[in-house]
Amino acid sequence: MGDKRSKKAFIGILLGAVVGVVDVLPMVIQRLAWNTNLSAFFHWIIVGFFIATGDLKIKGFLKGLLVSVITLIPIAFLVWWNDVSSIFPMCVSTIVFGVILGYLIDKYEK
Repeated sequence: MGDKRSKKAFIGILLGAVVGVVDVLPMVIQRLAWNTNLSAFFHWIIVGFFIATGDLKIKGFLKGLLVSVITLIPIAFLVWWNDVSSIFPMCVSTIVFGVILGYLIDKYEK
């Protein structure tokens, strides 16, 4: 039993890191602060872990959407306070990447 959960967690972390790199690349090109880049990267690793190890009985893409949006909420308040124009692209990328990550984890963890 432990091996299966460990494999699921590993897949979630690995795919979360891949999505994190894809999300952060445009931010690096824009020369955003490193704390912003690292925050986004680790956010996706954590989201991948939660999607993979969470026990919600819903489709993977919906789990990805739910987990990514819920974990975005505290970050969104901080961003909104400092740069309201970043909220829309951040929400769009979170929805898109969350759905993709949830789908991929669901596909590869079996």
